[in-house]
Amino acid sequence: MQDVDEDDGHDVAGFTEPLPEGDEEASNLSDISGVSLGNNQPQEVEEDIDALISDVQDHVFGEMRLPEDVLHEVQSTWTAFLAAMPSRDAAGEAIYGVVFDCAPELQSLFKTARSVMAMRFVNGLNLIFSELARPTSLKVVTETLGFQHLDIEVTTPRVCLFRDAILDVLESEVGSILTPQGKAGFLATLNYVGGAMIYVRREYGDRISVLRTSWIAASIARLGDDEDDNGEDVGHAGEPSGKQEMFLFNAAVMGFTASMGWMSSVLEQFENMVLNAAKSNRLQEECDVLSLVLVKSKEAIVYAEFKAVMLASLRSLVPKIWGVEHEVAWTWFWDNLERMIKSQVANLKGQQRSVDRFIKSLDDQSIAKLCRDVYKRFFEQAPSGQNFFKQSTTRLYFIAGKVLEMSLDIYLKPREMIEEISALGLRHVGYGMPTELFPPFIEAWSQSIQSMQVDARAVSSLRWSLTLISKCLVRTILEGSTIVMKAINTNSAKRFRKAISIASRQSREQELLKITVGTQSISPLYWAIQSGSFQVARAMLTDLLTIRADRDNYYYGCDALFERHPDILQELCAVRGQGLLPTMLDGLCWRSKWTIHKMRRVNYFVKHLIQNSDGTFNTSILVLVKLNDPNLIRHPVVSFVFKMLWSRMASYSFLQSRIVFLFLVVLVVVSQSILPRVNVQQETNAHRAALFASRMVAYLADLGPLLFSHVWLSVKDVRRRSFVYVAGVLPMPAYLGNLTTLSQLFLVFVMLLMCTQEPIFACLQDMYGDFPGAGLFTTHCPAAVARENVYSVLSQLSVLLHWLLLTDLCIFSLRVCAYLLTCLRVLVELFHFCLAVTFLIAAFSCAIASLGTFLVDFYTIPAGAGSLLRIILGMYENKRFVALREFPRVYSLLVIFCITTLIFLANLLVAQLTGAYKTVYGDMEGYAKLARSSVTVDTIRSQRPRKWAAFLASLKLEDRIEFNEGDVGMAGGIQVLEPANLNPTYEECIHRFGGSTSVENPWPEESSLEKGSLDIRLKRLEKLVVRATKNMMKGMDGGSIGSGTGSSAASSFASGASSGSSMNESA
Repeated sequence: MQDVDEDDGHDVAGFTEPLPEGDEEASNLSDISGVSLGNNQPQEVEEDIDALISDVQDHVFGEMRLPEDVLHEVQSTWTAFLAAMPSRDAAGEAIYGVVFDCAPELQSLFKTARSVMAMRFVNGLNLIFSELARPTSLKVVTETLGFQHLDIEVTTPRVCLFRDAILDVLESEVGSILTPQGKAGFLATLNYVGGAMIYVRREYGDRISVLRTSWIAASIARLGDDEDDNGEDVGHAGEPSGKQEMFLFNAAVMGFTASMGWMSSVLEQFENMVLNAAKSNRLQEECDVLSLVLVKSKEAIVYAEFKAVMLASLRSLVPKIWGVEHEVAWTWFWDNLERMIKSQVANLKGQQRSVDRFIKSLDDQSIAKLCRDVYKRFFEQAPSGQNFFKQSTTRLYFIAGKVLEMSLDIYLKPREMIEEISALGLRHVGYGMPTELFPPFIEAWSQSIQSMQVDARAVSSLRWSLTLISKCLVRTILEGSTIVMKAINTNSAKRFRKAISIASRQSREQELLKITVGTQSISPLYWAIQSGSFQVARAMLTDLLTIRADRDNYYYGCDALFERHPDILQELCAVRGQGLLPTMLDGLCWRSKWTIHKMRRVNYFVKHLIQNSDGTFNTSILVLVKLNDPNLIRHPVVSFVFKMLWSRMASYSFLQSRIVFLFLVVLVVVSQSILPRVNVQQETNAHRAALFASRMVAYLADLGPLLFSHVWLSVKDVRRRSFVYVAGVLPMPAYLGNLTTLSQLFLVFVMLLMCTQEPIFACLQDMYGDFPGAGLFTTHCPAAVARENVYSVLSQLSVLLHWLLLTDLCIFSLRVCAYLLTCLRVLVELFHFCLAVTFLIAAFSCAIASLGTFLVDFYTIPAGAGSLLRIILGMYENKRFVALREFPRVYSLLVIFCITTLIFLANLLVAQLTGAYKTVYGDMEGYAKLARSSVTVDTIRSQRPRKWAAFLASLKLEDRIEFNEGDVGMAGGIQVLEPANLNPTYEECIHRFGGSTSVENPWPEESSLEKGSLDIRLKRLEKLVVRATKNMMKGMDGGSIGSGTGSSAASSFASGASSGSSMNESA
């Protein structure tokens, strides 16, 4: 200490000079040197002594030197205090408790767990007292401390509270050894530190502003962008043009290429540090994360290298504004950052291993015990936390296990974990988790781990990582907790409308679609849908798709909605029972309330339903078909889209493909049903050649492509493990879930069997043998005759399947398609009838056979079943019925059978078909549209990109379309005319506002638009009646003054009633 004083030119006197009585405390520091500030003129020693003793000094900030004996008293007393406490944590807890007992209002300034803050208190004070013998280092430590508290309002009264609280703790714990000199030394030191923090916050605020403005200027600066007089760029190719490139360029020029690994890590995080320099908590968080990255670096870290490269880069990027103040500010900022990062890197070494060893030492029983202890302590410290941790015990243990896992992963992969934690924090925004619960949660973990009697290093390491995680979560929650998200948590559409009403016109859409914190973002709309807040989600969709306008601009959130959420259709279809999909579809349509020549303008804004952002066909529209909802497909917007796609794009291509198949059907009919029946007795070679050629073309042109297509689709689905299950058991490729493809597959098998049984192929080796009809391509050889029966059955199946597959041509007419679908829908009733008839035939044939009759028609069970079937079909001869009268028992059973089947079941079938038809008739048009829409999507998928691009160009979706005449609106829509009586519209769909047209202003209150509505007026009348009734009740209870009160109440009621009646009349 003596050497330092001599070098600095100051004399340190002893405590021997007598002072006035009653000023003992001042006498103990009569020879403490004053505080000096850099290049300022030195002050008188006595004046600085008096200033430090009397109060906090925030007008200067220099080096403080204590006399040797006072310094020794302060350090020895502090050492004794730490020794007197069970641990440093206990010492910090004591200081923390006294500070906040003296000033409870200060607790709001500290968001970290109690144990963490207590440790910070004791570590910070210990560092200050340990540096008292080195004034220069003490000033650096104090300046860094002030730098870390830039965003906290440090004032003289608050400093005095902290100072007095710390002195109270020292007096209560080590009062016996706390001498007046030591007390005065503590007083001067704490006043010095507090004054320095106030000074740094006040005087260095301009430096923060210089940092921010110069960094933003450097971010938008581009070198080599100078232009000549003609406006042409004269920059040189290869020149660095931004911060990143300039930094790499300067690092290479200065010879720091070997250090680019760790320097790139710092540069990656440097922007967040600069922009959050005034936010000490955020800056400390960034330094902690960077320290975790740097501690893993294998390279030697020389922080001065980064400083030199960064300053050189900034000077090059903003040379016009760079000055001395920039040099000072950036040097000051980096020096403080360097000290913070260095100290943190030094502390982090070995922490990862400690945490890893601790976690690996835990078995399942220990983890379960730790989890129970954590939640027990947490619920004791924060009882309100039980309202948020309502899951099962296994779920709570799972959460605790994830916390332990994250506490280790933050050391292993810090950058990735910060991204995951930010995403987790945004999810907690949606959960409505109060940030006040995080400190007690971390405190519970700290106490529980400490109670396990583990290594102190592991406890501190885990506490540090958990604190960093909680800080990231709290910051993310605070930054992401907008009033819109709070409204979502309450599922209140009214609160949502009130919350969004203050948003500017420009940012209103983003408030509903994207909340960004760091590199992570969350969609309030999607969160409302996924969390079940459907009232708010419905209000959001309505707000986004409401067209608002002022004199200058139209505002419509359709483009923003689909750009942010291209999969919005799938998301809304997943919760279709909540009515969100019709709400969105309603918002895509505008109808004019004016009619011209009995026609009304309608604008369908369907650009994003038709195409993706890259201009390709939007195949996600298929989800509207897969819902199989006949009412939804008839929605005006959906119906318009599919009708347009069918009529202008898909119908012609589909017809082309079916014309080919129609030719094949004709060819199959000719080869199987016509040519074999023409001139059978006198076949010619030309006739046989035509038969052979037609069948070969059918096999090659019909069977070949079908076989190849089904093999390819089957292999594709098997590779993708895409199956559908028959009866929930038998798997088959997913593409066979369609009746058409299943029929095609059956046709493939039938035609393959036809090939194996083809008579012409059987006779190829014996065409000119000794048999009738021998000759070229004959079908009458003995081998062919043996196959004739099998081939004829396969032939008829093939013809029937071809005609069945031809029924899909009915989609060209919705009425015919609806009729066909109706027939298919009521077939199930016919199946039930056949099932009942089959049961009765089996029962009665067995019963008649048991009579022992010798009638030929009923001698055996099969014979009896055949006869009963002929009776039902009306094919049983009447004379046989007459003969059966001679057998009364058989005849009586037949009468009962006929009454049951021909009268009861037949009439029941008619009634069932009528009821089923009435049930499905209303939806048949919708189902027909669904069938056509499915074909439309499949057809357009197979179109060439050039044809699709030409179709989009014909729609002119990029051109703005009119609303009413002369009122040009937005692009992305298609305008059509519809009959005026089809969808009557009496109110203007566009909300128009006057006044300022600034995009920064919010929209005026829309409640004024509803003041004249009947609901509003009725509610107002109800309030008047309630108020008048209360006044009357008060008048009745008023005694002597009741008459006056009653009359006033009556008059109030009368006026309210008259007002209400007038409102109703106007309504």
